[in-house]
Amino acid sequence: MTTSPVPTASEQSSAPLHHRPKPSALQPPGAERALLLDLDGVLLDTRPVMHEAWRKVQEDHGLAIPFAAYEALLGREFSDIMERLGVVDADGVHRTYGAGSTAAAHLAQEFIGITDVLHAFVAAGWRLGVVTSKHVDRAAPLLAQLGCPFGTVRTPAGSGRSKPAPDPLLLALVDLGVDPASAVYIGDMPVDREAATRAGVPYIHAAWGYGEPGSPAVAVAQSPTDLLDLLHQATACTPIVEGSLA
Repeated sequence: MTTSPVPTASEQSSAPLHHRPKPSALQPPGAERALLLDLDGVLLDTRPVMHEAWRKVQEDHGLAIPFAAYEALLGREFSDIMERLGVVDADGVHRTYGAGSTAAAHLAQEFIGITDVLHAFVAAGWRLGVVTSKHVDRAAPLLAQLGCPFGTVRTPAGSGRSKPAPDPLLLALVDLGVDPASAVYIGDMPVDREAATRAGVPYIHAAWGYGEPGSPAVAVAQSPTDLLDLLHQATACTPIVEGSLA
């Protein structure tokens, strides 16, 4: 298993999850709730996979672009990243990268505790969804490793625009039948935060992932198990029913 990196100074300065106001996703009590999650850097540590795939791209296409430049743009759709990096043969690079990713998929590792956390949310009646910029042919086998009942998986292969547009989050919530105010999105990159904000979905930054929480401060979970605070908060929200409380 892969352990989480030591939190950066900016991550430590962001308010911990349990010190932040309760997300509106927990209101009203009894409503359907959804936990949406990014894949890379949130559910699975796929950095070794991506690093190997990019090495293959550099080798086959003679690109001198360092992996760090690619990694800084994670969360965007692949063609968007290629455009921002100035890659001309984006289609060819995509094919090479996809083949390299498939060959190196065995290098992916789930983050410690994430599977138990997901099953806890399912047991509490939450609906799970994945919103990722990884194409479905590469995302599906990785998600299968987790063995969790995801109600929807939204990728660039589907309808609408990709992150940072709000489309994939909103479409995932349509799939799940959950209102944006009754959902939470867990991400680790600036595009995740922007997509959640534009969709009206409360956002929590996964500090074990690849990006910074940014500013202004947002709720930050330092480890997957910190997400269980959401369940504890939900349990504490007891609805008041009409009639005698005696």
